[in-house]
Amino acid sequence: MDDTRRSVLRRSAGLLGVGTVGSLAGCAGVDGGAGTDDGAGGSGGAEGLDSGYAMFFPLYDWASRIAGDHATFTNPVDVGQLGHGWEPSGNLTAEVASSDAFVYFDSPEFTWAQDLASTLESDYDDVAVIDGLGGLDEALLAWDHGQESHEEEGHDDGDDHDEEEHDDEEEHDHGDEIDPHVWLDPVLAREVVDTIASGLGDVDPDNADDYAENAEAYKSELDEVDEAFSTLVDDADRDVVVLAGHDSFQYLSERYGIEIHSPVGVSPQNEPSGSDISDTIEVVDGNGIDVVLYDRFESSNLAETIVENSDASETMAVTPVGGSTREWNEAGYGYREQMLEVNVPAFGRALGVE
Repeated sequence: MDDTRRSVLRRSAGLLGVGTVGSLAGCAGVDGGAGTDDGAGGSGGAEGLDSGYAMFFPLYDWASRIAGDHATFTNPVDVGQLGHGWEPSGNLTAEVASSDAFVYFDSPEFTWAQDLASTLESDYDDVAVIDGLGGLDEALLAWDHGQESHEEEGHDDGDDHDEEEHDDEEEHDHGDEIDPHVWLDPVLAREVVDTIASGLGDVDPDNADDYAENAEAYKSELDEVDEAFSTLVDDADRDVVVLAGHDSFQYLSERYGIEIHSPVGVSPQNEPSGSDISDTIEVVDGNGIDVVLYDRFESSNLAETIVENSDASETMAVTPVGGSTREWNEAGYGYREQMLEVNVPAFGRALGVE
């Protein structure tokens, strides 16, 4: 792939295609609401930074924390919804084009954001387009929608990918065989945060030091999340959990050595068969699992069915941190809080940590 097409801070020239707050320089709160290869960025076209849009909740949270009081970021995705499977309405392109920056993931799982980025690159060269996945190619995991568990998925190069499914594939950096859920790995999240800080610094060089300082302060919070999960796994009675929903947690599984069994698999469109559910019940009973997990943004019905037909006694929600809820917004939950206050306790119970 041509390296010139992987720049973090994109412009239109020749390109086609669209908690606890640390001591941050210019600290900003989080309301979560709608309303070059190494991540160094390119030459900015915007003069300064006042406002921007971030594709969905985690990028919004991070961009807001990095920008501090220098700029206001907006998350266009409605509260209670996730960034993938969502489609914009109204004049979102015009609204984003009137801002200074758009932070997104160049992944077909977020086609609407790719299309928006392409439009900005071709028609609005004064808007900085920052790809949070820039520079992460070597760390991205394969995501085979046909597989149902991590032990089967593997990390191949996706040679059998059907190119006809995405006619514009060559206009984007990351193929649809790549799992974009990198934000669930707090270690990789640090790199995305650095990429955003570098991109904002290119847009607004006068405040680049503040953005870098804010990013460094925020990364200490990501270290806290990493330490919490590492400790959790060290103290666990088992290394397998059951998630009764689509599996967004491959990066978490890979980072901490947790086996996540899902009767649904990775795709939200999959429907589990009777044998899938029976196999999952066997996993629950065979591993002495008492707590079955489900996605807070999906129905708990499947988890309840598994509990009713197994030795498990309880369901608990986890969050893919791809969105937020009104309750979490009111409580001031950002990425850090969703991971520490929701996912750590739930995975702890599922892993048998007292």
